[in-house]
Amino acid sequence: MSTTTRNLHTETNPNKKYTYLAETTPHIATILSFPSHCSTFPSLYDRTCREIVDLAGTIATFEPVRLHVRPEDQARAQKLVDARMATEPAEHRNRIRLIAAPTNHIWVRDTGPVYVRGEDDGKRYAIDFRFCEWGNKVGEQIYNSSSDKVAALKEAAEEEAESDWPIMDEEVRKENTAFAQRVLELENELYPDSPVSRVISAVRLEGGGIEMDGEGTFMAMESSVTVPSRNEGLSRSTIETELRRLLGIKKFIWIPGREGLDITDYHIDAEARFIRPGVVVVGRPHRKCDQVFWDVYNEMRAILDTTTDAQGRKLQVYDIEEPDPDLVKGDVPGEEVAPAASYVNFYFTNGGLVIPRFGDAVTDAKALETLAKLVPERRVCQVAVNALPRTGGVLHCTTQQVL
Repeated sequence: MSTTTRNLHTETNPNKKYTYLAETTPHIATILSFPSHCSTFPSLYDRTCREIVDLAGTIATFEPVRLHVRPEDQARAQKLVDARMATEPAEHRNRIRLIAAPTNHIWVRDTGPVYVRGEDDGKRYAIDFRFCEWGNKVGEQIYNSSSDKVAALKEAAEEEAESDWPIMDEEVRKENTAFAQRVLELENELYPDSPVSRVISAVRLEGGGIEMDGEGTFMAMESSVTVPSRNEGLSRSTIETELRRLLGIKKFIWIPGREGLDITDYHIDAEARFIRPGVVVVGRPHRKCDQVFWDVYNEMRAILDTTTDAQGRKLQVYDIEEPDPDLVKGDVPGEEVAPAASYVNFYFTNGGLVIPRFGDAVTDAKALETLAKLVPERRVCQVAVNALPRTGGVLHCTTQQVL
């Protein structure tokens, strides 16, 4: 059973099974998104653009990058890419391709497709989890039409042009939900020799809310998956049944998390990640962090320290301390009160591991040292970020591997 639109085949067989491949599997490319004006704060927009392009340039030293950009932002994005790659070898410069697309959020881990393989045919498929603005949180300050965002914009605006900053209205949010499908349509148009088919999930979630080892082990916070804001009326058992089918999951590790603590309801990819099957790194809160973050950390460690993975292995768990939040925070009205400054929000590339640098010299160096020891076979690179954590995410949140 299937349907086909705009060069995209959608598989509709509810019994077909798929297998998730670990992020360390060799990539065809990496998906990124250039920020739209309506998806960030005016005073952080330029810095966000530069950080995304710097990340693209770093990833391009390892593999191709597909940078999705709104048509009206193409010239700005190309200028930044040209400046970033001016001293790079031609091989690296040629790896960044700008793709015109109706993109807004930079968080393509959540809005974009999740690539899998068909269990029976080995063909390429991608799961569309039907992004719903992190449980329909349209009252958050990132959504310019909310009263608190409007107030923040008025306070932040220094020029008349900024007071006309566009809003993320219902039509824009429809673009966000449709983004995964559009990515796949464009992929099949631009790269027809290796077509991918779309699979629509009966479960709604974000890619940053799930973490898997590629051998059947799954980790997630209950607060961002098994909640009515995403999956009203669906039991955990029903959710697990669908995720087993879509991702080949054999073992679920659920951590309580905290709904409402941030816009994502506490995504796992900022808290605990697989380095390889059987090995997990966990973000340890800085001593200045509020008690609630320590409560979640302690709950998470208690679970991970006593559980086994899908293959029956006891997990090896390593801590990586987060940076001093005072060195990350800014003073833009409406930005995250607690910046998403987590070193475990890293991204695997072909032969590399790209990790954030937040500006805390002590923890930046320690994170680099710890992760380099855990992946001696890879080249570990750090990318400086400040605007990204102040608006809710880091490197993993902004990337999606194409497999």
